[in-house]
Amino acid sequence: MDFQIAYALAGLVVGFAVGLTGIGGGALMTPILHLGFGVPVATAVGTDLLYAALTKTSSVYVHGRAGSVNWRVAGLLCLGSLPAAVITVILIRSLELDSSQFDRLIVKTLSFAVLTTAVLIVLKNPIQRALAAVRLPGCLSDSRCRNVLTVLGGVVLGCLVTLTSVGAGVLGTTMVLFLYPSLAAVGIVGTELAHAVPLTLVAGIGHLSLGTVDFALLGSLLLGSLPGAYAGSRLGASMSDRVLRPILAVMLVYIGWRLGFA
Repeated sequence: MDFQIAYALAGLVVGFAVGLTGIGGGALMTPILHLGFGVPVATAVGTDLLYAALTKTSSVYVHGRAGSVNWRVAGLLCLGSLPAAVITVILIRSLELDSSQFDRLIVKTLSFAVLTTAVLIVLKNPIQRALAAVRLPGCLSDSRCRNVLTVLGGVVLGCLVTLTSVGAGVLGTTMVLFLYPSLAAVGIVGTELAHAVPLTLVAGIGHLSLGTVDFALLGSLLLGSLPGAYAGSRLGASMSDRVLRPILAVMLVYIGWRLGFA
């Protein structure tokens, strides 16, 4: 019971952080479970994937009703990411890695994903300004070429998210921003959320087949995250994004260093 309460508190903290900033769910939850509670990293990833799918579904509904989802772009991303997630799970199974090898693979990839997320959090506004100020490369001006790049980007996200549970948020939105700079900010967020839910669900089911999902842990996380996300959302409206993002980035740099080098 004590651990269930602790897991619920972890869900509360991460839910609050996500509600406050809108980013960082996977990049925070998986390392907290692994580094803070000693949950095997594969189980932390698998459980967090289903956690993300369940918690983001309501947001997709809201964005869909508001018309802030570009379903064509989300579909192209899914065209690459969902098969990539399935193939990644099949490859993991076929490699027949022992638990220590599997954990080592995930930890190193997770460290890279968390550190990359931290950099993109800090550089979000400069990236947006740079994309708005320059002409699109010739390939991105051609719809067929951009469609292919979107699918390939989905493949990268599918592999990364399946291995680490990180990438469906900040990395995905940065990719959409780069490929579709004319989309409004709310449209970028809504589109990536619409892509993230089926991706994390498919990847989570894949981890379920690998035996790396803990449903008791999942329930405790959800118990804390729902009120945490609500409280963070209410408070986030009154706090400066310029303050919140650097704080989160520093946290993620520390977590990435702990995972990869400590």
